[in-house]
Amino acid sequence: MGQRLAGFIYGTIIVLAVVVAAARAYPHEAGHIAAVVGVTSVVFWLAHVYAHSLAESVADDQHLSLARLRRIAGREASIVEAALPPFVALLLGAFGLLSTKAAVWLAVSLGLAVLVLQGIIFARVEGLGRIATLAVVTANLCLGLVLVCLKLLVSH
Repeated sequence: MGQRLAGFIYGTIIVLAVVVAAARAYPHEAGHIAAVVGVTSVVFWLAHVYAHSLAESVADDQHLSLARLRRIAGREASIVEAALPPFVALLLGAFGLLSTKAAVWLAVSLGLAVLVLQGIIFARVEGLGRIATLAVVTANLCLGLVLVCLKLLVSH
């Protein structure tokens, strides 16, 4: 559960940063933004699968089996899964069901909602009360927003 939650948080932050950056680069092309989000999430997933596969193989001093590779790929799939809600929102824009601006705002909103949900899940697993849950959710949301802002500052 912990690895998947970490992957969701990581994936969500990456997706939010990519949505915001791509929306600035392609302000009238929701389909292009969706493609950038989709490709980026898959590339980060592949990089994680590759890195964790090598690391586990070396750490255990064993050959990398197909079963282990599948297990790692499944565990890291949460990176791609985190991209699905914003990706779907951007597809709505690409198909003309929403304006690009509305699709981008929906994608960002869904990404932030996912960060909130991840904070709630973590708090429930940890058995935290309401105030501690609110603190965790706030921290998760704020950290995500800070990282997205830092990405924008560095890339622009």
